[in-house]
Amino acid sequence: MKQLFLLLSLAIGMSAAAQSLPDSTDIFFRHLELKEVTVTGAVGDMKMKELSMPITIISPVELRHKSGTNIIDAIARQPGLAEITTGGGISKPVIRGLGYNRIIVVNDGIRQEGQQWGDEHGIEVDGNDINRVEVIKGPASLMYGSDALAGVLIFHNTPIPPLGKIRGGLNTEYQTNNGLAAYSLDLAGHHRNGFVWDVRYSDKYAHAYKNSHDGYVPNSQFSERAFYLKAGVMKRWGMSTIKAGYYNLIPSIVEGERDSITGELISYNDNVKTYSHGLPYQRVTHYKIVSNTLVNLPSGNLKVLLGYQQNRRKEFEESPDTCGLYMQLHTINYDVRYVTEEFAGWKMSTGFNGMVQRSLNLGDESLIPDYGLFDIGAYVTAIKTLNRWSISGGVRYDHRYLVSDFTRYFNGVTGSVGATFEASDHLDLKLNLSRGFRAPNISELAADGEHEGTLRYEIGNKDFDPEYSMQADFGFDITTRYLELHGALFANHIDNYIYLHRIDSIIEPDLMTFVYAQGNAMLLGFEAGIDVHPIHALHLGCDFSYVDAQLLNQPDDMKYLPQTPAPRLSADVKYELTHDGKVFDNAFIAARLDWYLEQDHYYAAYETETMTPSYTLFGLSIGTDVLRHGKKVAELMMIADNLFDVSYQDHLSRLKYAGIYNMGRNIVFKMMIPINGNL
Repeated sequence: MKQLFLLLSLAIGMSAAAQSLPDSTDIFFRHLELKEVTVTGAVGDMKMKELSMPITIISPVELRHKSGTNIIDAIARQPGLAEITTGGGISKPVIRGLGYNRIIVVNDGIRQEGQQWGDEHGIEVDGNDINRVEVIKGPASLMYGSDALAGVLIFHNTPIPPLGKIRGGLNTEYQTNNGLAAYSLDLAGHHRNGFVWDVRYSDKYAHAYKNSHDGYVPNSQFSERAFYLKAGVMKRWGMSTIKAGYYNLIPSIVEGERDSITGELISYNDNVKTYSHGLPYQRVTHYKIVSNTLVNLPSGNLKVLLGYQQNRRKEFEESPDTCGLYMQLHTINYDVRYVTEEFAGWKMSTGFNGMVQRSLNLGDESLIPDYGLFDIGAYVTAIKTLNRWSISGGVRYDHRYLVSDFTRYFNGVTGSVGATFEASDHLDLKLNLSRGFRAPNISELAADGEHEGTLRYEIGNKDFDPEYSMQADFGFDITTRYLELHGALFANHIDNYIYLHRIDSIIEPDLMTFVYAQGNAMLLGFEAGIDVHPIHALHLGCDFSYVDAQLLNQPDDMKYLPQTPAPRLSADVKYELTHDGKVFDNAFIAARLDWYLEQDHYYAAYETETMTPSYTLFGLSIGTDVLRHGKKVAELMMIADNLFDVSYQDHLSRLKYAGIYNMGRNIVFKMMIPINGNL
């Protein structure tokens, strides 16, 4: 808590200092753009400055300037975000200390469903198709319902080109640490008769990664492939498109076995830098088809989304041709919403959505039983603007029915209310109260078996109650010509919080036994950041994220929630070298420092978790646009991560408990070639 009060005092001090700066009506244009940016996850399309809930926007430029082995890895250093990792290829998002089924990932307009309760596979999304990311922190988004207890991650795809234009590009990337080679080719068109289309193919493969402590980590290689095709029409009445996609991820499973004499990791492959998968490994395949129709009506618009997803997850343990675990998940998504035009300062949204699921075990082994699920929710939200005030809120009802070798019904009523006050041209104040609901997932209710890739035997409980949360958020944004300062404090009380912990019992030899348990929890924390622009070409930034997550009424070795991110302080400096250049334009050089503080708040009972020491990572990047006859023909970038090759273990790395360290120094080379033309 000392860190919380120290940084809170610092944020308040910076706020006071900012208000003492000379006033200027010429607010820097970047901040004006930020205030006017449109977000979609609350009450339809609304300006971010009008919404009281905490929202982060990651722009297309920011995405291109980031490095990562997948899309979650690329965005995980944003304030309030973190990731649970398994080696270099698998990442799961964490928002303010909560992850798994407490986060809804929205891609192609529907919630991504790929058995996200599991540890050892990531989000089945091609990062090349993501143009912009919208992060809603907390349960304030009523448009998505159960499982949005921690927040919503909305991936916005590449936009449709202007009328009569063709647009696309070739993106290539190489990473030195694990030999990652990737490319993605996209081409889209918008014909003058209203016909629109888009096609993309992406490929990525990497061998084992290395660090200065372990050397190469055997069986950490992976490959990824994705393809999609979209077609439709865009007319005055609205638009209608159909998108079909395929995603395939093949990650090998790191087991962390070491030589008893030398202590070195054992490799069962003569070539540790092979791109071919080893044993054991997974094959995760995701098929998706989505119909998206938007109809413009006189007083608003009606949107209808229908989707089908099929997720196939296979695990190969002894033989590369015979899978032991084969889970097949079928999901039908539906979403109907109506959003009004603004009238008398009001804007409203109402609708219903949900899903129908069927999960099957087709292999010899099973971790969870076969099950069927029906989910539906209805909501209404509204926002009212009055002078300098914006008042927003809404209510939602959810019903979920789950049937397996047992039957459970879950019902939840959630709501949100908040206000934004524009105290001046430079200061916005925000307050939001929200109630969230989450039904237990099938693993929490019915797991009973070996979870391959985790070295655990897991046991669920069919009698769990649903989780309910009550969260309060307070935030402020200060913008002047030379400075932007933002802060957000939150308190989140969760009834019936479900967590996984180790017990002192052995059911299967060589496997740790973990059981799901339930109790009340309290999460307190904040994010604070400052961006300074003393001159147009120079950017200085610093932000801090902290969350204290505790189980209530527990002894000292059981009082902290498992998998709580360590406090993180980040600082960056960027200098723009050229503007309006003839050959090289928008050239820049940037440096970044990430300091992860010691995480000594961990679930210690039966060595479920251990303390994680502090570490500091330093990065450097340079980039430029390349012009020919005044048009951009390429964008070049080089990013150095962990420049000093620090040996470290992230607190949320699952390989930490196999004694394995995170990736060492990694130099990333990117080249993006745009395609633009007339049809």
